[in-house]
Amino acid sequence: MDTRHLQAAVPLVGVNRERTLAALAAVVVVGSVVFAVAVPGALAERSDESVRESYLALQEPRVSTGVVGGETAELSLDIRLGHRGGTARNVTIEVQAVDTDTGLVETTERKRLGNVSGNREIATRVNVSVERQGGYRLDIRVYEDGDRIATGRTTVRGVESLVPDYARTSIEFHRFESGGADLPVISYSPSQTGNNRTTLETQTWLTNRGDEPAGGLELVVRARQVESNLIADRETVEIGDIGPGRTATPTVELEVPSNYNYYLDAILYRDGVIVGTATSPAMLDPSRPVPENTTREEVDFDAGEFTGETPTPPRDADTPAATVSQGPGFGAVAAIVALLAVGALAARRRT
Repeated sequence: MDTRHLQAAVPLVGVNRERTLAALAAVVVVGSVVFAVAVPGALAERSDESVRESYLALQEPRVSTGVVGGETAELSLDIRLGHRGGTARNVTIEVQAVDTDTGLVETTERKRLGNVSGNREIATRVNVSVERQGGYRLDIRVYEDGDRIATGRTTVRGVESLVPDYARTSIEFHRFESGGADLPVISYSPSQTGNNRTTLETQTWLTNRGDEPAGGLELVVRARQVESNLIADRETVEIGDIGPGRTATPTVELEVPSNYNYYLDAILYRDGVIVGTATSPAMLDPSRPVPENTTREEVDFDAGEFTGETPTPPRDADTPAATVSQGPGFGAVAAIVALLAVGALAARRRT
């Protein structure tokens, strides 16, 4: 066997191997360049929304009333969140009603919003049911993935002044004011009927303050003796439809013992529920003045000031906090590795 030919074949095999590896590396580089041209941005580094920091700011909530019953009232909170930055995950809003007199938690409601993305405002509504009395502090908390990120607080007072839905009507007793002195809501005209009896012709004024006709009411008028509170007489009349902005003047006659003073009570019913009351004095014995009837001070429903604590977003929230490389197939790392392999092979070949 000729050993010269064998020695010459061994270097030839090494050269062919180096050429094959160099060709493969060149194919990788060319393929990466072609892929980058065909799919722009595939090899370029771009921001990933999932790693950007998110910011949720709690804005001032608006409190209104929902369903109002005889014992409970529903407080409806219109809550708005301002979102900036990356996606906020598993966002939850919690509203807790605390009795301002006792400091005890009345109720707690939670609402899940899920994931929030995009620079925008999110509006949602949370309803809490409380007893129809006193006032409440409403604590609002915003959570992201179980972490509290924003808080707020507002108060409501005079919840007992809310009228139950079953007792709502636009018809009410007309109240007179003249020269600083209130005129009686119920007027009367007495006339003697004999046997120590007096007939009182009473008249009251009912005004529809709504925008639609209303009626279907009953008016009960009674005479209550001042000292004993005994009911001397009572009558009931039906109230038909009253047009919007119009006033009706129903008249009722009562017969009572003479020479006594009375309170004239007018009670307005709808479906068996009292929706309005009024009281005026009737003096049939001027020598014994009628004391003022005890009245209860009216307290209006009031929603207090809002205080909150929310994170402060950066000046440029659109700038990503971090970047990651992402793309299908070969990336920039593969191209660099291929170039290094070509350089190593070339150096080895020269050696």
